[in-house]
Parts: sequence; structure tokens; C-alpha cells
Amino acid sequence: MGRDNWKIIRDQISAEISAGMLQPGAQLPTESQLCQTFHAGRHSVRRAVAALAVEGKLRVEQGRGTFVQVAPLISYHIGRRTRFRQNLLEQGISPAGEQLADAVVPASARVAAALGLAEGSPVHRLLRRGLADGVPINIGLSYHCATRFPDLAAQRMEGVSVTDIYRSHGITDYFRKRTIVFARRPDGEEAGLLMQHPDQPVMVLQKTDVDAAGQPIGYSEAVWAADRVQFSFDSQDEGEAAPESAIDV
Repeated sequence: MGRDNWKIIRDQISAEISAGMLQPGAQLPTESQLCQTFHAGRHSVRRAVAALAVEGKLRVEQGRGTFVQVAPLISYHIGRRTRFRQNLLEQGISPAGEQLADAVVPASARVAAALGLAEGSPVHRLLRRGLADGVPINIGLSYHCATRFPDLAAQRMEGVSVTDIYRSHGITDYFRKRTIVFARRPDGEEAGLLMQHPDQPVMVLQKTDVDAAGQPIGYSEAVWAADRVQFSFDSQDEGEAAPESAIDV
């Protein structure tokens, strides 16, 4: 094999994935076995695997091996009312979520401005991860006034949705006021939680939700695996049921 033999290895493995010869979740042979199969050196094999990991086709797990990535492409609709569960269920994808951390912290200037609070006011800070068919697709930080919603963290830990928590506090409907979207590279923790290569980009969605009177009730920053989701935006109110946030799972 010549100077570009890593490309041959990359293209061959990619073709086998596309043809279904390597099924989602399948473990690749060891590095030594791949070297023998392709009559190539370790450097070429590592470069090919790294390239496929960046493309989102492979997942490298330290101490376990290299696996074909299992990641459904999700069409995620964002409008005035947005529901994580509904978005996924309508596509035949099973939604799930897990709470990774929670704390009551003083609101930073940015969070306070988004929630209409004084800087330093106590807010719930929840870190959650959203999954689609068991595959991580987003991680997000959400912030809510701890005075207005004192039991929010405990209820979320018990699996109560944000919509139901709001309803228990007299908020029967709420809307997405604005959404800011931008791309960047993930940090090491984010890449690990999303089970993706650190060179793969992520999409960051910052949003503020308001009640029917226009008062801010929630602010969140969600980091999405960019190769597993495509967003569509619609500002028209279609009269859907009250929403759940982008990480409300």
C-alpha cells in the first residue's frame, strides 16, 4: 500500500458500514488484526479509524475497543412550542433522559438577565443528558428560579417533566421566546458525555421560555451532537399542547 493507504482503509471500512456488512454497535477487529487485514502499519490504521470517528461512523472507547456508531439522524422541529418527547416519538424513536447533577447556585449576570432576576439570586442549575434509542444526542444546563420553583430539582430527579412542574405552579402554557444557535467544538467532558470524537462539532442552543404573560420562567443551554440531528425552525403557533424544553426528558 502507498502513501495514502490510510484513505484506502478508511474508505473500505466506510463502505462496509454503508453496505450493512458492519452493523451498528458491531466491534471492529483489534488494531493488530486490522494491520494484518490491510497489510498496513499501525499509523495508517489509527489515522483511518480517527478519521471515521470524526465523521461519526465509529466510536472509540478506551479500554474496550472501536465500535460502529449507533446514531439515528433526528429531524428536530423548533417552534414557539417545542417538545423533546413528541419530536422523537413522531419519528419512531424512543426518548429518554438522565439527570447528571443539580445544585442551587447564585445566578450569573447572563442567567439573571435571561430570567429577569437580580444577579446572585438563587437558581436551580440542572445538568441533564437526552438520549434517542439509548444514544446520547444532547446534554444541557437548565436554570430556573429556586424561589418560584423550590421543588424543581427533586421533581426532575423523580422523572416529572418540566411541563407538569410548571402546571403544578399554575403555569398552564408557555412558549419559547428566543433561540440562539451556534456551532463549536466540544470540550473533553462534553465529547465524553455525547460519546463522540472531540474533533466532531456540536450545535449549541441557548433558549429562554416565558409564560403566557411573557415572564421568563426558564433558561437553558443545550449542546447537541451535530451529526445526529438536523433542526427546522418555525415561528408559527400551531396550537400544540404545552411544550417540554429541548432537554425536558
